[in-house]
Amino acid sequence: MTQVQIEIPDSDRERFVRQARREGMTLSAWLHAAGRARLENSQRTRPFATMKDAMEFFRACDDLDGPEVEPDWSEHLRVINASRANNVAGK
Repeated sequence: MTQVQIEIPDSDRERFVRQARREGMTLSAWLHAAGRARLENSQRTRPFATMKDAMEFFRACDDLDGPEVEPDWSEHLRVINASRANNVAGK
């Protein structure tokens, strides 16, 4: 097994140690698991091969429970325009 030495800010180290303990792991095991998870996530990411694949993905997303219903486009535009008006008025 290879040993790796890294430099991280003290504040990050403390946060990492606390999280590792919450998960019942050593800091070393937690960092190893976090690195492996990141690598696996990046390797799973791939573009859709077909339009059917893309549509299946979006249908699956629609089936996920969410905190609320997405506003329609006119509501988004209203919020965007109100924000723009406030920024222009503040200058």
